Amino acid sequence: MKPKRIDAAQAADARRYLWHLHRWLLLFLLSFAAFVWLLGWGEARGLSRNWIGAIFLLVTIGLYAAIGVYNRTSDPEEYYVAGRRIPAFYNGMAAASDWVSAASFISLAGGIYLYGYGGSDGLPSGLAYIMGWSAGFVLVAILVAPYLRRMKLYTLPDFFGVRYGGQWPRRVAVVAVVLCSFTYVVAQIYGVGLVTSRLTGVRFEIGILLGLGGVLVCSFLGGMRAITWTQVAQYAVMLLAFLIPISWLAYKQLGSPLAPVAYGQLVSQIDSRERALQHDPAEQAVQAEYLRRAQEDERKLANVPLALAEERRLAQERLQHLMDRGASADAVFAAGRDLAEVPRDEADARRRWSASLQENRARAAPVESGVLWGQAYAGDPEGDEPEQERFERSRLNYMALIFCLMLGTMGMPHLLVRYYTTPSVAQARQSVAWTLLFIGLIYVSAPALAVMVRYEVLEQLVGHAFSDLPAWITQWMRIDPTLLSVTDINGDGRVQFNEIRMGADVLMLLMPELGGMPYVISGLVAAGGLAAALSTADGLLLSIGNALAHDTYFREVDSKASAMSRVMLSKFALLLVALLAAYAAAQRAADILYLVSASFSLAAAIFVPAMVLGIFWRGATRAGAVAGMLAGMVVTLGYMLLASAWMQGLAPSFTGLWWGIQPISAGVFGVPAGVIVTVLVSLVTEQGKRSAGQMPAATL
Repeated sequence: MKPKRIDAAQAADARRYLWHLHRWLLLFLLSFAAFVWLLGWGEARGLSRNWIGAIFLLVTIGLYAAIGVYNRTSDPEEYYVAGRRIPAFYNGMAAASDWVSAASFISLAGGIYLYGYGGSDGLPSGLAYIMGWSAGFVLVAILVAPYLRRMKLYTLPDFFGVRYGGQWPRRVAVVAVVLCSFTYVVAQIYGVGLVTSRLTGVRFEIGILLGLGGVLVCSFLGGMRAITWTQVAQYAVMLLAFLIPISWLAYKQLGSPLAPVAYGQLVSQIDSRERALQHDPAEQAVQAEYLRRAQEDERKLANVPLALAEERRLAQERLQHLMDRGASADAVFAAGRDLAEVPRDEADARRRWSASLQENRARAAPVESGVLWGQAYAGDPEGDEPEQERFERSRLNYMALIFCLMLGTMGMPHLLVRYYTTPSVAQARQSVAWTLLFIGLIYVSAPALAVMVRYEVLEQLVGHAFSDLPAWITQWMRIDPTLLSVTDINGDGRVQFNEIRMGADVLMLLMPELGGMPYVISGLVAAGGLAAALSTADGLLLSIGNALAHDTYFREVDSKASAMSRVMLSKFALLLVALLAAYAAAQRAADILYLVSASFSLAAAIFVPAMVLGIFWRGATRAGAVAGMLAGMVVTLGYMLLASAWMQGLAPSFTGLWWGIQPISAGVFGVPAGVIVTVLVSLVTEQGKRSAGQMPAATL
């Protein structure tokens, strides 16, 4: 079929529309830069930090809400796919905003900071995320995006319904969309709560609710049309918030604002400094204390019922003693809190003490057995047998994670639907290229950020007196001590490197204060993190709502439902899922990177085999697709459960790991299972091979 010719008038209209959008983007960038400068001017003249944070929060969320209100719609074509008229440049920008989630913006550099380039034992470096996600977009451009756009669909389950016919492929796809997207959106709302609480000083749970309002206004009112233009604005905020402070810190440390080019010289300095710390008696005393705590955890785990009863008894006696002698209200409150934090039952105690044992062992280990910044993987291929085993495990987990992230990118529902919104197949391909460019601007800077922050910690915190610690550390410890805490373990009154506990989810947010920048830059970074979390949450919630309303209700319950009814049902489904995700995020069950990685393994195992085979192999059948999707789902979820910390807490002697692969990379088993089952079942079944509902691969 020959492509349709576009007459000169239509081409001229398209060019005018594009230049109109360019002018609006330039105006927005200049206005936002002026807004940041104005707040900086106000800070220099005494504007308080609380006001700066509140203004950043209100202005940015208000801006996104205004875009959502302006683009509100009930037209299905506009609500589901933005009228299929988003130019490739702006679709790429919106897709990058959708992609640079809280994991990329907030946690990616933190993963590199904690685990170095090579990673630690069982924990791959953050570089694996950069490589896996970037390579995944190449596969999207070659294997998926143009073929899906050609079919003129609304949702990812639409593909399985059209390609394979019948209801079951669509049903399984709907379940998978909800499963993958819900896991992902919980991580984003967790990031929303983290950033909002940092900007305003409110409790984490209240921060979740404040940020959730910004999510809902955009996705609830205007669907894909509102989300697209909101995400364009959010990407601009993210880019400025990421590159400005990194360039500032690079200029301070290296004399050049080009952080990705200049930061390499710091790596060897960090490595030398950390090796030297191993001979510091104070650091050795800290390691000895962590070793003692690890031994105490081992003692508790040897007899959990007895240890739990003893811990509860001691906490009760301490509280009673304080009350009997009329201690202060603060002391009584702290003792009551300690009693409330005693594990509820034996399973909870075993899980907590197992996690504590693992952390204390890691912190008691010298650097030589932990993170080495200058090597590709943990361990030593030329060392003794344990070191060689650690090297092999590290390398295997590194490659397994890259594999899952690459294929998970191909199957992520909220990303693929972005390429339904372009005017043509050619622009779908072009928009993937723009997406890769836009995310690359951030990804190439993340390793530099991790290195510069680690250098700053060694120079500005390690060796200094606890009495000289800056106030921002105390503020972060009040938000969540698991994100940042500095404790005098050896009692010498000075900060040792191993006394600093920093989570991956906090590094980007605290970097401006660590680098001595004005607080307005901290507000800008927090606004960028909020934009990253909101943009991805919008896309994910819309994917879930559309799957429930369009693919479940309209396709199976009431095929005569009006367009208005379908859109309204999608909006209410979106609202319900958002509230459930907010509740799940408030539980703080796992860090952001872990939740995101799990969703990618699921997407890779469930969607990719049946989708790619359906596009390129005419022999793929309905039964084969359903069986392959279910096989991938069962294997991936099953491995995540068997290898989880929860399962190991119930049965400490059961490791649950196959070849040492961590549960976040469970897709490395689920994808082959999905491919094998899809192919075998397709070969032995004749059902539906030539049915009217099935489209042969050549027509896709």
